Amino acid sequence: MALPETYYYTDEHIWLSIESNQVRIGVTDYAQDELGDVVFVEINEVGEKLKAEDSFGNVESIKTVSELYLPISGEIIEVNETLEDKPEKINTSPYDAGWLIVLKPNSLDDVEKMMTKDAYADFLKGINEAFISQNLGQINDIDLTK
Repeated sequence: MALPETYYYTDEHIWLSIESNQVRIGVTDYAQDELGDVVFVEINEVGEKLKAEDSFGNVESIKTVSELYLPISGEIIEVNETLEDKPEKINTSPYDAGWLIVLKPNSLDDVEKMMTKDAYADFLKGINEAFISQNLGQINDIDLTK
Protein backbone atom coordinates (compact mmCIF):
# COMPACT_ATOMS: atom_id res chain seq x y z
CA MET A 1 0.00 0.00 0.00
CA ALA A 2 1.35 3.41 -0.92
CA LEU A 3 2.15 5.85 1.86
CA PRO A 4 0.03 9.01 1.74
CA GLU A 5 2.24 11.87 0.57
CA THR A 6 1.14 14.56 3.03
CA TYR A 7 1.01 12.44 6.20
CA TYR A 8 3.64 12.39 8.95
CA TYR A 9 4.94 9.20 10.57
CA THR A 10 6.58 8.01 13.80
CA ASP A 11 9.07 5.23 14.42
CA GLU A 12 6.25 3.50 16.32
CA HIS A 13 4.27 3.33 13.06
CA ILE A 14 1.65 5.95 13.85
CA TRP A 15 0.56 8.35 11.11
CA LEU A 16 -0.78 11.87 11.48
CA SER A 17 -2.69 13.95 8.94
CA ILE A 18 -3.13 17.69 9.48
CA GLU A 19 -6.69 18.84 8.72
CA SER A 20 -6.94 22.62 9.29
CA ASN A 21 -6.80 23.11 13.09
CA GLN A 22 -6.97 19.41 14.00
CA VAL A 23 -5.09 16.20 13.25
CA ARG A 24 -6.30 12.71 12.37
CA ILE A 25 -4.22 9.83 13.74
CA GLY A 26 -4.00 6.13 12.90
CA VAL A 27 -1.62 3.19 12.52
CA THR A 28 0.41 2.64 9.37
CA ASP A 29 -0.02 -0.14 6.87
CA TYR A 30 3.25 -1.60 8.12
CA ALA A 31 1.88 -1.68 11.69
CA GLN A 32 -1.39 -3.33 10.74
CA ASP A 33 0.49 -5.93 8.69
CA GLU A 34 2.78 -6.72 11.64
CA LEU A 35 -0.21 -6.91 14.00
CA GLY A 36 -2.17 -9.34 11.87
CA ASP A 37 -5.95 -9.47 12.00
CA VAL A 38 -7.18 -6.73 14.36
CA VAL A 39 -10.02 -8.02 16.55
CA PHE A 40 -10.51 -5.24 19.13
CA VAL A 41 -9.67 -1.57 19.54
CA GLU A 42 -9.83 0.37 22.81
CA ILE A 43 -9.39 4.14 22.57
CA ASN A 44 -9.40 6.81 25.29
CA GLU A 45 -12.51 8.98 25.44
CA VAL A 46 -13.38 12.22 23.71
CA GLY A 47 -12.41 15.18 25.88
CA GLU A 48 -9.25 13.61 27.30
CA LYS A 49 -6.23 15.88 27.24
CA LEU A 50 -2.99 14.03 26.68
CA LYS A 51 0.69 14.82 26.22
CA ALA A 52 2.97 13.60 23.47
CA GLU A 53 4.02 10.01 24.14
CA ASP A 54 1.00 9.34 26.39
CA SER A 55 -0.97 6.19 25.63
CA PHE A 56 -4.28 6.86 23.91
CA GLY A 57 -5.49 3.27 23.68
CA ASN A 58 -4.54 -0.14 22.38
CA VAL A 59 -5.12 -2.44 19.46
CA GLU A 60 -5.65 -6.16 19.97
CA SER A 61 -4.93 -8.60 17.17
CA ILE A 62 -4.78 -12.36 16.91
CA LYS A 63 -1.03 -12.04 17.60
CA THR A 64 -0.70 -9.42 20.34
CA VAL A 65 -2.01 -6.35 22.15
CA SER A 66 -0.19 -3.13 21.22
CA GLU A 67 -0.29 0.12 23.13
CA LEU A 68 -0.84 3.29 21.07
CA TYR A 69 1.19 6.43 21.84
CA LEU A 70 0.41 9.99 20.79
CA PRO A 71 2.98 11.75 18.64
CA ILE A 72 1.81 15.21 19.80
CA SER A 73 -0.05 16.76 22.75
CA GLY A 74 -3.71 17.71 22.57
CA GLU A 75 -7.34 16.90 23.30
CA ILE A 76 -9.19 13.98 21.74
CA ILE A 77 -12.18 15.51 19.94
CA GLU A 78 -13.35 12.48 17.97
CA VAL A 79 -12.96 8.70 18.14
CA ASN A 80 -13.62 6.41 15.17
CA GLU A 81 -16.75 4.68 16.49
CA THR A 82 -16.85 2.38 13.45
CA LEU A 83 -13.92 0.44 14.90
CA GLU A 84 -16.08 -0.79 17.80
CA ASP A 85 -18.02 -3.06 15.43
CA LYS A 86 -15.49 -3.27 12.59
CA PRO A 87 -11.94 -3.24 13.99
CA GLU A 88 -10.78 -4.94 10.79
CA LYS A 89 -11.04 -1.53 9.08
CA ILE A 90 -7.54 -0.96 10.48
CA ASN A 91 -6.35 -3.87 8.32
CA THR A 92 -8.33 -3.08 5.20
CA SER A 93 -8.05 0.71 5.20
CA PRO A 94 -5.41 1.95 7.67
CA TYR A 95 -5.11 5.42 6.10
CA ASP A 96 -8.81 6.03 5.49
CA ALA A 97 -11.69 4.20 7.22
CA GLY A 98 -9.30 2.70 9.81
CA TRP A 99 -8.24 5.99 11.42
CA LEU A 100 -8.29 6.03 15.23
CA ILE A 101 -8.79 9.54 16.64
CA VAL A 102 -9.02 13.21 15.78
CA LEU A 103 -7.00 15.45 18.07
CA LYS A 104 -7.12 19.18 18.70
CA PRO A 105 -3.38 19.78 19.08
CA ASN A 106 -1.88 22.11 21.65
CA SER A 107 0.71 22.97 19.01
CA LEU A 108 1.97 21.53 15.75
CA ASP A 109 5.61 22.02 16.77
CA ASP A 110 6.07 18.30 17.52
CA VAL A 111 5.08 17.44 13.95
CA GLU A 112 8.49 18.72 12.85
CA LYS A 113 10.04 15.80 14.78
CA MET A 114 8.00 13.29 12.78
CA MET A 115 9.05 11.66 9.51
CA THR A 116 7.83 12.67 6.08
CA LYS A 117 6.68 10.00 3.64
CA ASP A 118 10.17 9.64 2.14
CA ALA A 119 11.91 9.51 5.52
CA TYR A 120 9.44 6.88 6.77
CA ALA A 121 9.92 4.82 3.59
CA ASP A 122 13.69 4.89 4.23
CA PHE A 123 13.06 3.91 7.87
CA LEU A 124 11.00 0.90 6.72
CA LYS A 125 13.69 -0.03 4.22
CA GLY A 126 16.20 -0.06 7.08
CA ILE A 127 13.96 -2.34 9.14
CA ASN A 128 13.60 -4.75 6.22
CA GLU A 129 17.34 -4.74 5.49
CA ALA A 130 18.14 -5.43 9.15
CA PHE A 131 15.67 -8.33 9.18
CA ILE A 132 17.14 -9.83 6.02
CA SER A 133 20.71 -9.37 7.26
CA GLN A 134 19.90 -10.97 10.61
CA ASN A 135 18.18 -13.94 9.03
CA LEU A 136 20.85 -14.44 6.38
CA GLY A 137 23.43 -14.41 9.16
CA GLN A 138 21.55 -17.20 10.90
CA ILE A 139 21.34 -19.18 7.67
CA ASN A 140 25.07 -18.71 7.05
CA ASP A 141 25.80 -20.02 10.56
CA ILE A 142 24.22 -23.38 9.76
CA ASP A 143 26.85 -26.08 9.28
CA LEU A 144 25.75 -28.03 6.23
CA THR A 145 28.69 -30.46 6.43
CA LYS A 146 27.14 -32.50 9.22
